[in-house]
Amino acid sequence: MTELIKNYIGGEWRPAQSGATFTTINPATEAVIADVAKSGVEDVSAAIEAAKRAYPKWRLLPAPRRGEILYRVGQLLIERKEEIARLMTQEMGKVIAEARGDVQEAIDMAFYIGGEGRRLLGYTAPVEMPNKFGMALRDSVGVVALITPWNFPIAIPSWKSLPALIAGNTVVFKPASDTPALGAAWAKVFQDAGLPEGVFNLVLGPGGVIGDALAEHPDVRVISFTGSTEVGYGLYARAARRGKKVSLELGGKNAIIVMDDANFDLAVEAILWSAFGTTGQRCTATSRLIVQRGIRAKLTEALVERAKQLKLGDGLDESVQVGPLVNAKARENVHRYVEIGKSEGARLLCGGQYAEGRGFFYLPTIFDNVTPQMCIAQEEIFGPVLSIIEASSLEEAITINNSVAYGLSSSIFTENVNAAFRAIRDLTTGIVYINHGTTGAEIQFPFGGTRGTGNGMREAGLTALDTFTEWKSVYVDYSGRLQRAQIDTDAILSGS
Repeated sequence: MTELIKNYIGGEWRPAQSGATFTTINPATEAVIADVAKSGVEDVSAAIEAAKRAYPKWRLLPAPRRGEILYRVGQLLIERKEEIARLMTQEMGKVIAEARGDVQEAIDMAFYIGGEGRRLLGYTAPVEMPNKFGMALRDSVGVVALITPWNFPIAIPSWKSLPALIAGNTVVFKPASDTPALGAAWAKVFQDAGLPEGVFNLVLGPGGVIGDALAEHPDVRVISFTGSTEVGYGLYARAARRGKKVSLELGGKNAIIVMDDANFDLAVEAILWSAFGTTGQRCTATSRLIVQRGIRAKLTEALVERAKQLKLGDGLDESVQVGPLVNAKARENVHRYVEIGKSEGARLLCGGQYAEGRGFFYLPTIFDNVTPQMCIAQEEIFGPVLSIIEASSLEEAITINNSVAYGLSSSIFTENVNAAFRAIRDLTTGIVYINHGTTGAEIQFPFGGTRGTGNGMREAGLTALDTFTEWKSVYVDYSGRLQRAQIDTDAILSGS
């Protein structure tokens, strides 16, 4: 009999109140990992109530003390890094080196945000009246709901939960249904770090049921969501009707531009990593390669040769370079787009089919003769599929890059500093790389995108707290008399 992974509510590990369960499986072997509590609205309500009860005391705990708990979270993650990474490879499929990187990002975030306990920076500014002081402070908002995807099942929860907690909020966390064991592992770290009961709560189960319940509940003040565009916008509409603050991180259709003067070998390595790392299942993955005409043939030949050599398999094998897609539905969706690409007239150069054997593997796939308007050049595929598009100039390449509905990440390879700075100026994405692929963000800079990638919010960096705080402006008048801003200005100037 397999282990039952339970909800974590009010400091207790609890099964779903209905008793319902589902299973989580290894996408490389299709073996069952564990049974999981399949929560309903009643479990969501219990988690929100626990968070609401814990909020008054948690918000009054001095922020430096909250930061000390996050430092302990970081230390526990260091100690459990290999254990969690191996579970990640088993539950969602990414190769072990990438899984370790996923956990490392959460370690970095824990120490970075823990330090905010001694900052939480507001500001002061001069005021109009004499004997008066003004300042702006960050204030907590209450119960926040965090909904995260399966592709970065520790890193992305860290981007959301750590800033929420340091700001004095309490949390209801809903991880993806494909990675519930990792969600439980994340909750266990907070429990063992000494976070008070009810401050962090975990609810496992179907996204539609739980997401809708979080959006509808009056005691949830903020929702932070990372996932598909369709689901995110639906959640946004529901929550907005109830006056909730919502942060969205949605899709991407990222491109690498390669100019004729690029460092060829570096570009090849970066393209392979960005397109086929995590089996293309990153919001920052490269799915479009915009190549200047003079280098196209040579670059295409090299990429096809190298893509065919990539080793697929169970990511616990250190030599494996590409793991499986997360589930059967994801693999079917990738293949559907491959068939669309062929029907549109794109030329399939390699891949384009399921790999043999068990597991949800798909061969690394490259299309040539792709035009910017094709479906495979416009829509997010979220799999190991790369489309090569030719451009005659830097200006045309930038126009093609900016012609999609998303605006998360973009990249250019060039040895021309003028071209690099034009790209920095003109690429309309939230992240721009020079001589690097489209993936590999660091936690000290804002993460997020433009257009259909989100709703203007950013995670990490100096913006990490924006989703989870409200500004409070404070004025202290120690003049002993009524001073009316904007109205008594003439009197002040005359000295009366």
